[in-house]
Amino acid sequence: MEKFRYKQAQMLLEEAGKSKGKEILKTPIGGKIDFITFGEIIDNIIDLEEFLYTSRPTHVLDEENARIFCDRIIAVRDKIDDILADFGVIDKIDVEDEIKSLSGEYLILTTKNSFKKALTKLAVNPQRIVVAGVPLQIEDMKEINPQIPDNALQSIKKKISHVKNDIERKKDQFAVEQVIVLVEKDKSGQILAKRAEKLYNAKIINFEGLKDISAEDLLKILS
Repeated sequence: MEKFRYKQAQMLLEEAGKSKGKEILKTPIGGKIDFITFGEIIDNIIDLEEFLYTSRPTHVLDEENARIFCDRIIAVRDKIDDILADFGVIDKIDVEDEIKSLSGEYLILTTKNSFKKALTKLAVNPQRIVVAGVPLQIEDMKEINPQIPDNALQSIKKKISHVKNDIERKKDQFAVEQVIVLVEKDKSGQILAKRAEKLYNAKIINFEGLKDISAEDLLKILS
């Protein structure tokens, strides 16, 4: 049984390597098999078999299981690409260059400096990130903290004005119209996202554990 499942995985791997959309595959050159990566591919494909059993008889997946299933498929595809690149069949993608290129199409709005640092480490231009430590409208501040005293609202108004001016200035500076709001699912993040969607027609991305975001996750968001 185990040999049969292993053979199934090998066949799937061979089919996956034959074609990838409209990408032009080059003639393979000599190279060395990365046996660790290859083994991980086989193991991951075999693990995916559980979805066939748990989804019987219809093989229909709900949204949560579909996300898990597709994330695992994408992880396998990425590893296959690594092996194909080692043999010259496809070109290796420089993740950092890809992030630099894709992020250049956006202005990114987030809520914390720690999130900005995480994005900067992944090659996003820090000048293209605006950290909004306050909401974009004063009434939103009251929603976040109904007990806030009126005298504190004056200084917050100035901060809001500064953030909005910064957004407009950077949109002009980099000639971008598209705004991405990248936040966690906390109250301040959701209020910021909702308001930015109204003001800037922003694309909203909720991501848990944003300070630990990976390059692969960021590429998915920007693509």
